[in-house]
Amino acid sequence: MAEVTLKDVALASGCSIATVSRVLAGTRPVGAETARTVREAAERLGYRPNHVARALRSRSTGTVGLVLPQITNPFFPTLVRELEHALHAEGRAVLLADCDDDPVTEAARIAALLSRRVDALLLIPVDELRSREAVAAAAAQVPLVLLDRGCGHGVADSVAVDNAAGMALVLEHLAATGRRRPCFIGAAGTASAAVERHAAYEAGAAALDPEAPGRSALGDFSVEWGRAAVDRLWPSRPDAVICANDLIAAGASQRLRQLGADVPGEVAVTGFDDIPLAGLADPALTTVRQPVGELAAEAARLLARRPAGGDPGPRRTVRLAPELVVRASSAPGPQPLDRTRSASKV
Repeated sequence: MAEVTLKDVALASGCSIATVSRVLAGTRPVGAETARTVREAAERLGYRPNHVARALRSRSTGTVGLVLPQITNPFFPTLVRELEHALHAEGRAVLLADCDDDPVTEAARIAALLSRRVDALLLIPVDELRSREAVAAAAAQVPLVLLDRGCGHGVADSVAVDNAAGMALVLEHLAATGRRRPCFIGAAGTASAAVERHAAYEAGAAALDPEAPGRSALGDFSVEWGRAAVDRLWPSRPDAVICANDLIAAGASQRLRQLGADVPGEVAVTGFDDIPLAGLADPALTTVRQPVGELAAEAARLLARRPAGGDPGPRRTVRLAPELVVRASSAPGPQPLDRTRSASKV
């Protein structure tokens, strides 16, 4: 079948091609009756807009490229969903690319999206240092916003949760429930979220125990690493295992139970992100909830404020407040024995 054109819709509706174009593109106000007539004719004929031709005319593809470190991390699909909703509301489509936690692949995915003439880029960088060159080059060409992680000051607009505030909420909660010997399981490397969460633990844990900052193990953001790290740290008998994300916490909790530890009676476990798994775990996981909807909405706003053409104006950095979600995995531990009271009863 021949492609239905604007001219065909114009003939069927009795309107000019210019009027039909205005109605279907929504670029200028048109009378309600005229708009209804045009839309009915377009639907009857099966008209579909030619986005390629429109892009050639407007020099805008209406697409945003989104590059993720690893789609298998359950936090990212939730964020992708919110981003797609926020951008769809603005009439923009999302092209998704995964780089499997490899900065070289990440640079190639960015280049591929730019070659497809995306209007803008959203990026969760693999590594604060190794991703910086490719990110900076892309930000000089199109509006670009970093999500969840950064690439250093002034490289690009960015929006993320306040990781230090989130870790402070965890430490305050554990102190209030009587925990005094925490340890930390996180990710190695220079991804900014990993670095910030570990640094916040080291800064705050010393108030509970001067030796607590030394009880850390760094690997990656996986269930498998959570299990392996417990084997390293459990001999020091911590009473709380603070994890840099929920996947690590799930692995840590599983391994602790295998070792015969009582969670949370003997040792509390906490995570970060509040992925769906957190509420389904047994015991349900205390964690720091990231405001995913706000992250997506703010990213869309930052993109809209940044004009096309690689505007080198001041970069904006937005940090959003986290929320502590307290569940069964950090219920108060056993209270210290009051030896004076016990002796008086003998």
